[in-house]
Amino acid sequence: MTADIAPAASAADAPKFTVRDLEFYYGDFHALTGINIDVRDNAVTAFIGPSGCGKSTFLRCLNRMNDLIPGTRVEGTITLDGADIYGPGVDPVDLRRRVGMIFQQPNPFPMSIYDNVAFGPRLHGVKKKDELDEIVEQALVRANLWKEVKDILGRGGLTLSGGQQQRLCIARVLAVQPDVLLMDEPCSAIDPTSVQKVEDLMAELKSSVTIIIVTHNMQQAARVSGETAFFLQEKQGEAAELIEFGRTAEIFTSPRDRRTEDYITGRFG
Repeated sequence: MTADIAPAASAADAPKFTVRDLEFYYGDFHALTGINIDVRDNAVTAFIGPSGCGKSTFLRCLNRMNDLIPGTRVEGTITLDGADIYGPGVDPVDLRRRVGMIFQQPNPFPMSIYDNVAFGPRLHGVKKKDELDEIVEQALVRANLWKEVKDILGRGGLTLSGGQQQRLCIARVLAVQPDVLLMDEPCSAIDPTSVQKVEDLMAELKSSVTIIIVTHNMQQAARVSGETAFFLQEKQGEAAELIEFGRTAEIFTSPRDRRTEDYITGRFG
């Protein structure tokens, strides 16, 4: 069964990502099949589903992180602002600048808070200290971390709390001005107070950055996202599918597919 594709509301609300007939393989293993979805620009979209149902695999297709795994293969098309991200001549490094990623475990570099945030801009050719100072400050402000670290920028990023480290990683991505922020279980390894700060941050950032979040936390998906996609691997060893996709309020209150309802109500997963 192929999930319905939620249509863009208008031409002005054109999708950021358009995915058609996506198939994904780890070597001989067929991991994802028949994925069709439009991801709206400047919104938060949540991917939900049981463990092992392909959510994170699909997320990594969107910035070609899976390219780093030997033997992987993608069929079908994924376009970002209308351009095929797997097309000839596409630079995966530049794609990953445009489509940044936040991981489950905070992963600051073993360097100062300042150098963590300045790392990307330096890599892309920014050398002048006053420019770097401005970029670092703006990124930390956008990540709601500036007030907490502005007097300790020379301290190691690894000395921060887990929640602060995650926001530092978000600032590091924001410093290179991404169009999209992919978040793979970004709150599963941090305390509840930090979870609230990250969720508040998503609400603030979505006006300027398209956000896609993988989460096992149904309440979180309901709180932060405008649209939700439900993924499922029906049987062990079979390819996972996108079962249903739509407005979050409708997915959680009146899903069209029985399997979506069963998962949301806790009957399985």
